[in-house]
Amino acid sequence: MGWWQRLVPGGREVPPGTPLAALAKAPLPDPQTPLGLVELLAVDLETTGLDPRRDELLSVGMVVVRGGQVHLGTARHLPVRPRGQVGDSAVVHGLTDDALAQAPTIEQVLPQVLAALVHVTPPPGAAADAADHHDPAAAPRPRRVLLAHFAQVETTFLAAACRQVYGASVGVPVADTLEIARRLLRAHHHELQAGTVRLDACRRRHGLPRYRAHSAVTDAVACAELFLAQTAELEQVRGRPLVLADVLERGLR
Repeated sequence: MGWWQRLVPGGREVPPGTPLAALAKAPLPDPQTPLGLVELLAVDLETTGLDPRRDELLSVGMVVVRGGQVHLGTARHLPVRPRGQVGDSAVVHGLTDDALAQAPTIEQVLPQVLAALVHVTPPPGAAADAADHHDPAAAPRPRRVLLAHFAQVETTFLAAACRQVYGASVGVPVADTLEIARRLLRAHHHELQAGTVRLDACRRRHGLPRYRAHSAVTDAVACAELFLAQTAELEQVRGRPLVLADVLERGLR
Protein backbone atom coordinates (compact mmCIF):
# COMPACT_ATOMS: atom_id res chain seq x y z
CA MET A 1 0.00 0.00 0.00
CA GLY A 2 1.45 3.36 -1.06
CA TRP A 3 1.78 6.43 1.13
CA TRP A 4 -1.10 8.06 -0.71
CA GLN A 5 -3.51 5.25 0.15
CA ARG A 6 -4.49 6.28 3.65
CA LEU A 7 -8.08 6.64 2.44
CA VAL A 8 -8.39 2.93 1.74
CA PRO A 9 -9.95 2.10 -1.66
CA GLY A 10 -13.44 0.71 -1.30
CA GLY A 11 -13.01 -2.10 -3.83
CA ARG A 12 -15.49 -0.61 -6.33
CA GLU A 13 -15.12 1.60 -9.36
CA VAL A 14 -15.29 5.29 -8.54
CA PRO A 15 -18.55 6.70 -9.98
CA PRO A 16 -17.69 8.95 -12.96
CA GLY A 17 -18.63 12.62 -12.89
CA THR A 18 -18.46 12.86 -9.10
CA PRO A 19 -16.13 14.89 -6.86
CA LEU A 20 -14.56 11.57 -5.86
CA ALA A 21 -13.78 10.85 -9.51
CA ALA A 22 -12.19 14.30 -9.86
CA LEU A 23 -9.99 13.55 -6.86
CA ALA A 24 -9.09 10.14 -8.28
CA LYS A 25 -7.98 11.74 -11.55
CA ALA A 26 -5.90 14.43 -9.88
CA PRO A 27 -2.15 13.72 -10.12
CA LEU A 28 -0.22 12.85 -6.98
CA PRO A 29 2.37 15.34 -5.72
CA ASP A 30 6.00 14.36 -6.20
CA PRO A 31 7.48 13.38 -2.80
CA GLN A 32 10.66 15.27 -3.71
CA THR A 33 8.82 18.57 -4.15
CA PRO A 34 10.29 21.31 -1.91
CA LEU A 35 7.93 21.60 1.03
CA GLY A 36 7.42 25.32 0.47
CA LEU A 37 5.82 24.52 -2.90
CA VAL A 38 3.42 21.91 -1.53
CA GLU A 39 -0.22 22.71 -0.78
CA LEU A 40 -1.79 21.07 2.23
CA LEU A 41 -5.31 21.03 3.58
CA ALA A 42 -5.43 20.94 7.37
CA VAL A 43 -8.56 19.03 8.35
CA ASP A 44 -10.23 18.33 11.68
CA LEU A 45 -13.40 16.35 12.29
CA GLU A 46 -15.80 16.29 15.20
CA THR A 47 -17.63 12.98 15.54
CA THR A 48 -19.88 11.09 17.92
CA GLY A 49 -17.04 8.68 18.69
CA LEU A 50 -13.90 7.10 17.26
CA ASP A 51 -15.33 4.13 15.35
CA PRO A 52 -16.61 5.04 11.85
CA ARG A 53 -18.52 1.74 11.72
CA ARG A 54 -20.96 2.98 14.35
CA ASP A 55 -20.15 6.66 14.98
CA GLU A 56 -21.04 9.65 12.82
CA LEU A 57 -19.28 12.71 11.47
CA LEU A 58 -20.73 15.95 12.90
CA SER A 59 -18.53 18.74 11.56
CA VAL A 60 -15.55 19.38 9.32
CA GLY A 61 -13.03 22.17 9.76
CA MET A 62 -10.40 22.87 7.12
CA VAL A 63 -7.86 25.48 6.08
CA VAL A 64 -5.20 25.66 3.36
CA VAL A 65 -1.47 25.75 4.13
CA ARG A 66 0.56 27.14 1.27
CA GLY A 67 3.99 28.72 0.95
CA GLY A 68 4.76 28.45 4.65
CA GLN A 69 1.57 30.28 5.63
CA VAL A 70 -1.84 29.39 7.01
CA HIS A 71 -4.33 31.02 4.64
CA LEU A 72 -7.06 31.98 7.07
CA GLY A 73 -9.24 33.26 4.24
CA THR A 74 -9.72 29.64 3.17
CA ALA A 75 -10.84 28.43 6.61
CA ARG A 76 -14.23 26.74 6.56
CA HIS A 77 -16.50 25.11 9.10
CA LEU A 78 -19.00 22.61 7.70
CA PRO A 79 -21.56 21.21 10.17
CA VAL A 80 -23.11 17.86 9.26
CA ARG A 81 -26.57 16.62 10.19
CA PRO A 82 -26.25 13.10 11.59
CA ARG A 83 -28.70 10.30 10.85
CA GLY A 84 -28.96 9.45 14.54
CA GLN A 85 -28.53 11.37 17.76
CA VAL A 86 -25.42 13.17 18.95
CA GLY A 87 -25.67 11.58 22.36
CA ASP A 88 -23.10 12.10 25.10
CA SER A 89 -20.48 13.31 22.60
CA ALA A 90 -22.11 16.76 22.82
CA VAL A 91 -20.37 17.19 26.18
CA VAL A 92 -17.02 17.14 24.33
CA HIS A 93 -17.65 19.27 21.25
CA GLY A 94 -20.80 21.21 22.15
CA LEU A 95 -22.66 20.15 18.99
CA THR A 96 -26.22 19.32 19.99
CA ASP A 97 -29.06 17.66 18.10
CA ASP A 98 -30.87 21.02 17.92
CA ALA A 99 -27.80 22.81 16.56
CA LEU A 100 -27.37 20.24 13.78
CA ALA A 101 -31.05 19.68 12.96
CA GLN A 102 -30.92 22.01 9.93
CA ALA A 103 -27.32 21.32 8.93
CA PRO A 104 -26.51 19.83 5.52
CA THR A 105 -26.25 16.05 5.24
CA ILE A 106 -22.99 14.18 4.64
CA GLU A 107 -24.09 13.79 1.00
CA GLN A 108 -24.07 17.59 0.71
CA VAL A 109 -20.90 18.24 2.73
CA LEU A 110 -18.58 15.52 1.44
CA PRO A 111 -18.31 16.94 -2.12
CA GLN A 112 -17.01 20.22 -0.65
CA VAL A 113 -14.33 18.39 1.32
CA LEU A 114 -13.24 16.33 -1.67
CA ALA A 115 -13.10 19.42 -3.87
CA ALA A 116 -10.86 21.12 -1.32
CA LEU A 117 -8.37 18.25 -1.59
CA VAL A 118 -7.49 19.30 -5.13
CA HIS A 119 -6.27 22.68 -6.34
CA VAL A 120 -5.02 24.72 -9.27
CA THR A 121 -2.03 27.02 -9.19
CA PRO A 122 -3.16 30.61 -9.86
CA PRO A 123 -1.58 32.40 -12.82
CA PRO A 124 1.24 34.91 -12.12
CA GLY A 125 -0.12 38.04 -10.48
CA ALA A 126 -3.34 36.37 -9.29
CA ALA A 127 -4.29 36.37 -5.64
CA ALA A 128 -2.93 33.36 -3.80
CA ASP A 129 -6.34 32.28 -2.59
CA ALA A 130 -7.58 32.19 -6.18
CA ALA A 131 -6.21 28.65 -6.17
CA ASP A 132 -9.28 27.70 -4.19
CA HIS A 133 -11.69 28.59 -7.01
CA HIS A 134 -12.06 25.97 -9.72
CA ASP A 135 -11.49 26.93 -13.35
CA PRO A 136 -12.95 24.17 -15.56
CA ALA A 137 -10.44 25.05 -18.31
CA ALA A 138 -7.44 24.67 -16.01
CA ALA A 139 -5.04 21.74 -16.08
CA PRO A 140 -5.82 18.69 -13.89
CA ARG A 141 -5.46 19.67 -10.26
CA PRO A 142 -2.95 17.80 -8.12
CA ARG A 143 -4.16 16.39 -4.84
CA ARG A 144 -3.44 18.45 -1.79
CA VAL A 145 -1.78 16.74 1.14
CA LEU A 146 -4.25 16.05 3.93
CA LEU A 147 -2.80 17.45 7.14
CA ALA A 148 -4.21 16.41 10.52
CA HIS A 149 -3.27 15.67 14.11
CA PHE A 150 -3.72 11.92 14.65
CA ALA A 151 -4.78 11.64 11.02
CA GLN A 152 -6.21 8.16 11.48
CA VAL A 153 -9.46 9.73 12.64
CA GLU A 154 -9.78 11.95 9.59
CA THR A 155 -8.75 9.30 7.06
CA THR A 156 -10.97 6.53 8.41
CA PHE A 157 -14.07 8.71 8.78
CA LEU A 158 -13.62 10.33 5.36
CA ALA A 159 -13.06 6.92 3.77
CA ALA A 160 -16.22 5.63 5.45
CA ALA A 161 -18.15 8.68 4.22
CA CYS A 162 -16.87 8.14 0.67
CA ARG A 163 -17.97 4.50 0.74
CA GLN A 164 -21.36 5.53 2.14
CA VAL A 165 -21.98 8.21 -0.49
CA TYR A 166 -20.11 6.86 -3.54
CA GLY A 167 -19.51 3.18 -2.80
CA ALA A 168 -15.73 3.66 -3.07
CA SER A 169 -12.91 5.80 -1.72
CA VAL A 170 -9.70 7.33 -3.04
CA GLY A 171 -6.30 7.68 -1.41
CA VAL A 172 -4.66 10.96 -0.56
CA PRO A 173 -1.16 11.85 0.68
CA VAL A 174 -1.14 12.41 4.43
CA ALA A 175 1.00 14.42 6.85
CA ASP A 176 0.32 13.85 10.54
CA THR A 177 1.49 16.42 13.11
CA LEU A 178 1.23 13.79 15.86
CA GLU A 179 3.72 11.57 14.02
CA ILE A 180 5.99 14.55 13.33
CA ALA A 181 5.89 15.35 17.06
CA ARG A 182 7.01 11.82 17.87
CA ARG A 183 9.86 12.09 15.39
CA LEU A 184 11.03 15.39 16.88
CA LEU A 185 10.84 14.12 20.47
CA ARG A 186 12.90 11.08 19.55
CA ALA A 187 15.43 13.26 17.73
CA HIS A 188 15.94 15.17 20.98
CA HIS A 189 16.03 11.91 23.00
CA HIS A 190 12.88 12.77 24.93
CA GLU A 191 10.77 9.98 26.40
CA LEU A 192 7.31 9.66 24.89
CA GLN A 193 5.16 9.98 28.01
CA ALA A 194 1.37 9.91 28.08
CA GLY A 195 -0.13 13.13 26.77
CA THR A 196 3.09 14.51 25.27
CA VAL A 197 1.83 14.31 21.69
CA ARG A 198 -1.64 15.74 22.26
CA LEU A 199 -2.35 18.78 20.08
CA ASP A 200 -2.36 21.28 22.95
CA ALA A 201 0.81 19.80 24.48
CA CYS A 202 2.62 19.96 21.14
CA ARG A 203 1.57 23.57 20.66
CA ARG A 204 2.81 24.52 24.13
CA ARG A 205 6.24 23.08 23.37
CA HIS A 206 6.45 25.35 20.35
CA GLY A 207 5.25 28.43 22.22
CA LEU A 208 1.95 28.62 20.35
CA PRO A 209 -1.16 30.12 22.00
CA ARG A 210 -3.85 27.96 23.52
CA TYR A 211 -7.16 27.70 21.66
CA ARG A 212 -10.48 26.25 22.73
CA ALA A 213 -10.38 22.54 21.87
CA HIS A 214 -12.96 20.50 19.95
CA SER A 215 -14.05 23.17 17.50
CA ALA A 216 -13.32 21.64 14.11
CA VAL A 217 -12.20 24.80 12.32
CA THR A 218 -10.20 26.06 15.31
CA ASP A 219 -8.47 22.69 15.63
CA ALA A 220 -7.71 22.68 11.90
CA VAL A 221 -6.05 26.09 12.22
CA ALA A 222 -4.24 24.93 15.37
CA CYS A 223 -2.92 21.89 13.50
CA ALA A 224 -1.79 24.05 10.57
CA GLU A 225 0.09 26.45 12.86
CA LEU A 226 1.71 23.54 14.67
CA PHE A 227 2.82 22.05 11.35
CA LEU A 228 4.66 25.24 10.40
CA ALA A 229 6.42 25.34 13.77
CA GLN A 230 7.30 21.65 13.54
CA THR A 231 8.69 21.86 10.04
CA ALA A 232 10.87 24.83 10.99
CA GLU A 233 12.34 22.71 13.80
CA LEU A 234 12.60 19.62 11.61
CA GLU A 235 14.53 21.62 9.03
CA GLN A 236 17.05 22.55 11.72
CA VAL A 237 17.32 18.90 12.78
CA ARG A 238 17.85 17.75 9.20
CA GLY A 239 20.20 20.62 8.39
CA ARG A 240 18.67 21.15 4.94
CA PRO A 241 15.50 22.44 3.30
CA LEU A 242 12.64 19.96 3.61
CA VAL A 243 10.89 18.15 0.80
CA LEU A 244 7.43 16.60 0.94
CA ALA A 245 8.86 13.15 1.66
CA ASP A 246 10.22 14.45 4.97
CA VAL A 247 6.72 14.93 6.39
CA LEU A 248 4.65 12.27 4.67
CA GLU A 249 3.10 9.83 7.10
CA ARG A 250 4.96 6.84 5.69
CA GLY A 251 8.32 8.47 6.29
CA LEU A 252 7.54 9.08 9.95
CA ARG A 253 7.11 5.46 10.99
